[in-house]
Amino acid sequence: MYADDIILLAPSVQALQLLVNICISELNYLDMAINVKKSACMRFGPRYKNVCANVVVYGALINWVTSSRYLGVYLESCSKLKCSFASNKSKFYMAFNSLFGKIGRNVSEEVLFALITSKCLPILLYGVEACPTNSADKQSL
Repeated sequence: MYADDIILLAPSVQALQLLVNICISELNYLDMAINVKKSACMRFGPRYKNVCANVVVYGALINWVTSSRYLGVYLESCSKLKCSFASNKSKFYMAFNSLFGKIGRNVSEEVLFALITSKCLPILLYGVEACPTNSADKQSL
């Protein structure tokens, strides 16, 4: 849980529904509510492709998704916990192109690399330490 974002982890859809019901009860006590439109369910594990029962919040069904963003990190439904870094790479290239478009070849290589290291590299590496990475992810980054 972080600020107003929360992830519920459960071993089954039944257990997930129980956790959701507990959250609804506590949030009602605090005069708060779950935003159903911003909520999603995702499955990890060997049966991640199997169809699951619906999770219900306030009479509305929560969508099952194959990828979701949590605190800027993109999670993918897979047999093991997996993160996607495609968004990081895209934002890195946008930041680099914006930076290079403004300064061009008018600065020394040292200044250019210092700017890339301070302004672009954090965008590329955001959330990497929280996600399991394989050799293909490392090579791609």
